[in-house]
Amino acid sequence: MNADARPLRADARRNRARVLQAAEVILARDGLSAPMRAIAQEAGVGLGTIYRHFPTQEALYQAIIIDRTRRLLAEADTLRATADPGTAFFEFLTRIVGDAEQKKALADVLTDAGIDPKAGLADIQRDMRHAIETLLADAQRSGAVRRDLELPELLALLGATYMAAERNRWSPELRGRTLALLFDAFRPRPGNGGG
Repeated sequence: MNADARPLRADARRNRARVLQAAEVILARDGLSAPMRAIAQEAGVGLGTIYRHFPTQEALYQAIIIDRTRRLLAEADTLRATADPGTAFFEFLTRIVGDAEQKKALADVLTDAGIDPKAGLADIQRDMRHAIETLLADAQRSGAVRRDLELPELLALLGATYMAAERNRWSPELRGRTLALLFDAFRPRPGNGGG
């Protein structure tokens, strides 16, 4: 078994999480010019701790994107377990679009540095698609979402909305109004797969 395959000890997991959180804060504030020393100071760890987990700045920044996406996936699980199916579905889509601006800023920084922000995301993208598909099926079974809304169309509409929010840095008000209109189209009515 290689060193990368071993699970991290609890203290190492905590340190890694603190580094990711600190790096996200520092990167948002200072951009790529932020020294690793500033990230270490924000996280309350030594530089060696950062380099043990992330041998390069690029590895650290890509890990931030993966971590953000995993947190979003965990929210899908929480919503599914604690909210009614319609609320879970619409709330998760709202959170995805709400995450767009923050992810855009990070992706821009990575792209400007010649780093592919989507590297290493294939498994997580598959997991995200599965989470959306599961929430959609639950919401349709509960009658909260029209039965004729299929996953490819949902992903196309969600993707277009996400990209528009990301590129144009929508205000919370614009995002809310746009999602209200989109979600209204997803709800069942006679003649649209709901009656």
